[in-house]
Amino acid sequence: MMDSPLARWERYNGAVLAVASLLYLASYAVRVLGHDLPAAVRDLCLAVTFASWAVFALDYVVRRRLSGQRWPRFVRKHWLDTVVLVLPLLRPVRIVQTYETVQAHHDRPRLALHARVIAYAGVSVTLLGFAGSLALYQQEHTAPGADIVTYGDSVWFTCTTLSTVGYGDLAPVTPLGRLIAVGVMACGLALLGAVTGTFSSWLLQVFAREGERPPGNSPGASDSKD
Repeated sequence: MMDSPLARWERYNGAVLAVASLLYLASYAVRVLGHDLPAAVRDLCLAVTFASWAVFALDYVVRRRLSGQRWPRFVRKHWLDTVVLVLPLLRPVRIVQTYETVQAHHDRPRLALHARVIAYAGVSVTLLGFAGSLALYQQEHTAPGADIVTYGDSVWFTCTTLSTVGYGDLAPVTPLGRLIAVGVMACGLALLGAVTGTFSSWLLQVFAREGERPPGNSPGASDSKD
């Protein structure tokens, strides 16, 4: 069975998009953190940032054309890709798609589903935390009355927010900084739910494979309720 043009495009351009994503994140990080760098270096990083985003935009347009769908339907069906195009700092998280693209050439994945989900979650948390801390630092460190004045402060706030701990010792004061914080909170909750659900499912499979019943599901426990 032959692949469609869209499937072939998505399979073979995965590595290009992964490299463009890393270049985007790296160039953005240098611009945000490299306050003392020469203007020429910062301008080069800006050019790399825009060139990487142009790759994302080209991929989006080509996939729409190959899909044969009209723009409104394509945008609705691929809403996540649309969000990532508008907010390219989220693009590095899509690097995890590269692994699935490589595995498509094999009959069986090298890692079990549970291991893949946990691995994806770990990579996603790392990339989201890095991107979120950069964006938050850029918005907050020069704001009047800001709590987050160093990049270390931004990393600490992002880590506590992604882990859903939220100590409350630091808080953004700018509207855009607070919007970024809300996005980090939502990502943290989603990733925590994915990992927890996957781990619970894996434990149930282990109990079933070993012929054991999970705690609280013993026959005696069910009989005592009758």
